[in-house]
Amino acid sequence: MSEQEPNTEPKGALGRFLAASPDSPGKTIIVAVVLCLFCSMVVATAAVNLRPIQEANKLKDKQVNILQVAGKYEPGVDIAEAFAAFEPRIVELESGTFTDEFDAASFDDRAAASDPALSISLSDDPAGIGRQTKYATVYLLNDDAGNLDKVILPIYGYGLWSTLYGFIALEENGNDIFGLQFYEHAETPGLGAEVDNPRWKAMWNGKKLRDESGELQITVAKGTGHEDHHIDALAGATLTSVGVDNLVRFWMGEAGFAPFLESLKEGEL
Repeated sequence: MSEQEPNTEPKGALGRFLAASPDSPGKTIIVAVVLCLFCSMVVATAAVNLRPIQEANKLKDKQVNILQVAGKYEPGVDIAEAFAAFEPRIVELESGTFTDEFDAASFDDRAAASDPALSISLSDDPAGIGRQTKYATVYLLNDDAGNLDKVILPIYGYGLWSTLYGFIALEENGNDIFGLQFYEHAETPGLGAEVDNPRWKAMWNGKKLRDESGELQITVAKGTGHEDHHIDALAGATLTSVGVDNLVRFWMGEAGFAPFLESLKEGEL
């Protein structure tokens, strides 16, 4: 009687998988799927773990820009300590008054602008923002005597290729401009991106939003204009310049911060 030959066929699904040829379509697909799932888990884990660091860096960058536009930034300065001099407050744009309905330290202006409960859809939309938040975070800076020195207002609007986000710093009278700065945009390098050029930003210092009659006059345009209200347009970047003109006039106008600035001027806040 002959001996029975041993059964060498792999047992189980794993055994059959390991024994399959490396070039088999099934094995290739399974390996690819497992690798993709593993990489997805690694990326997701990294994203979750890095989010607090990213948020902290975003907050620090925002604080640096506020310090810069207010003329309070110096290389090597402790950002958190320097920023502590600013008092964030939430303004209800329609009434131009402060509200304590939200926590100013954590209020997200961008999220509010897309929240139907906290924003309105614009039919007249020169800044190209689509929806406008009903509330905005402003930053108050007092002098050593405790009197208001500057107020920093958030502004944003569409340029040529992107939405420009920035701040405008006003003196305590709410009319004289101390500075303007954008911290996020995707305008054309060497053209529209010249909004970041220190020489162009310096043109804003000392300009006035309104004339003596209270009419909004600040303008970004080619050519000449009233020296108190005119900013030269960026060379070769007409549409970006128009966008900046539109967004500044929108946010400084009646639909933006004008009611708040009027209350500030009258000492009602």
